[in-house]
Order: sequence, then structure tokens, then C-alpha cells
Amino acid sequence: MERPRIVVGISGATGAIYGIRLLELLWECSDAELHLVVSRWAEETIRLETDYTPEQVRALADVSYQADALGAAISSGSFRTMGMIILPCSMKTLSAIANGYDHDLLARAADVTLKEGRPLVLCPRETPLNAIHLENMLKLSRLGVRIVPPMPSFYHRPRQIEDLIRYQVVRVLDQFGLRAGEDGRWGAAPAESKGET
Repeated sequence: MERPRIVVGISGATGAIYGIRLLELLWECSDAELHLVVSRWAEETIRLETDYTPEQVRALADVSYQADALGAAISSGSFRTMGMIILPCSMKTLSAIANGYDHDLLARAADVTLKEGRPLVLCPRETPLNAIHLENMLKLSRLGVRIVPPMPSFYHRPRQIEDLIRYQVVRVLDQFGLRAGEDGRWGAAPAESKGET
């Protein structure tokens, strides 16, 4: 039987570690076949912000594509997938998707996801946001795109940066109905107070 497929995109916005953790958690909580697009600037961000190489990140997926490979399988709607996640999503990529400008495989795969009515989750990483950013996000939200910006939560009492990263990735996976643990959810007792009421 055919494995379900999820397309993951990593753009050049800061926060490459989010995309890396997403791939790692997808291996833990799903049997999906992972198809990955890493933009040219994402490669630079991975080198700058993490201890990973782009090659190590690509190895976390079943199939990896170059951003200029517009003839790739994921550029066709006939290639069935569960949907697509772009984490992090730069404003350049978000703008391209919002305006149908399929200049690379990241934007084309997202366009295909939209036209086929499949779930599309974008995790924009920018601050402050200007009116153009907000209008593009509103436009996409009205088309059914889930806008899930990485925003830290503190009610789960994070002890290290990794706790904040994992929380965000778990919330993204929630958009696909995938469960990667209950840590950090509202209503769960913080680690130091479990058992108290």
C-alpha cells in the first residue's frame, strides 16, 4: 500500500532549526514519506544558525529536491500528498505563494497544494510585520492556508531553547492531526508541579 506523503519546505528565513526538528519529529510520529525542498538561502541559514550541514538535513527526508527542480514530482497535482508545511517561511516565499509566482519549487509545490485543496501550513518568521506581510497572510488565510508563526509559549515552563522549539513543531504537527507527545499542552502540569492540583 502507498505510504502517505508530506512535503516539507525550509526557506531562508531565520529559524532553520524549526524545520530540522519538524523532520525529526515527523519520523517519530508518522509513517509518512517525507519530500523536502530546501531553498538556496535556507542552505546558508542552516550553515549559519545550526551545527547541521544542508546534506545532513536533506538526509532526514525520503526524497530531497533542489529548489530549481521545477520538473520534480511535487510540482504536479497528480502526485498525491497529505499536504505541505513550510517552516520557517520567509516573507519572500509567502509573497510568492500569495501572488501565484511559482519562481522555484518551494512556491510551485505550495501552489499545487493550494490548487488541489490540500492542507498548506506556513510558518512565517519575521518581525515586525508590515502591511504587505499582513495582507499576504490574510489573503492566504482566506484561501484556507494555516498561518502558524513560531511564537514562544511559556505556560509549560520551558527550561531550555529546545523546549520552545519542540512546542512550536508540535503545534505545527497538530494541523495535520499528528501527535508528537503531550508535553507543553495547556492544562498539563509543569514538570516541577506534576501531581499537584
